[in-house]
Amino acid sequence: MDTVASEHVEALRGFNRFYTRRIGVLDPYLGSDMSLTEVRVLYELAYRDQPAASEIGRDLGLDAGYLSRILKRFEARGWLERIGSLADARQHLMRLTADGQAAFAPLEQRSREAAAALLAGVPAAQRARLVDAMATIEQLVAPNARASTRTAVLREPRPGDIGWVVQQHGEIYAREYGWNQQFEALVADIAARFVRDFQPEHERCWIAELDGERVGSVFVARKSKTVAQLRMLILAPAARGMGLGARLTDECLAFARARGYRKMVLWTNSCLLAARGIYADRGFVLTKNEPYEGFGQSLVGETWELKL
Repeated sequence: MDTVASEHVEALRGFNRFYTRRIGVLDPYLGSDMSLTEVRVLYELAYRDQPAASEIGRDLGLDAGYLSRILKRFEARGWLERIGSLADARQHLMRLTADGQAAFAPLEQRSREAAAALLAGVPAAQRARLVDAMATIEQLVAPNARASTRTAVLREPRPGDIGWVVQQHGEIYAREYGWNQQFEALVADIAARFVRDFQPEHERCWIAELDGERVGSVFVARKSKTVAQLRMLILAPAARGMGLGARLTDECLAFARARGYRKMVLWTNSCLLAARGIYADRGFVLTKNEPYEGFGQSLVGETWELKL
């Protein structure tokens, strides 16, 4: 093991003191009758796909007996149900019931609000630097741990999600491509029409979460009886490189096929290379491109189609 400079040790200890004082406001169990450990277990149950108790105990470093008592309390409250594993008949998997999800929802919301309040004190232009810095710390301290333990979930939208989708489009495209507020206005109009005219049998929206935080979205809109349109696919920088963009797109395709659509279309721009790669990999074909002036830039709009 290399010798660590004493000034580096003191710098880390100082940062730890600062961090625990400031980030302590994010404790989601404030105002709850549950302990921090119980909330952590509830969180894992909410964001994992039918985990085994041993998996949660290992990742949280919990004694098996202690974890068992927590799970029994959750079962007694009607928050947890156990199901048999198809892969191993000796093992039981777990999932939250609707009551369990309802119990978790206010804790998650309080945590989200506390995080938003903390970030609100950081100038808007500097928030991306803060997020990048946090990612850098995680990657350097534990380069393999985060990728292996992060939990990605695709879910239906909730109140507030559509506004978040519009905000993300405005912020990300301005920062990465220099697009102006005309684009944000366009997305806001598309999103508003989707909500106002929503046809649940023919249309769908997914919100992607990573470790409980919103990181992406995608929409399927009905263009005609036989044609579906993929819209508003977006992924936050911190969630890229994990296959979530492809997963969102695949959900759209599966939904469209299940609803009997014969074709899916989308409109994008030539500069969006990552998205174009996802579409091409799934068999979408570029059928039209057209230069135009928009969003404060000189762009090339593209129409892509896929027969389902």
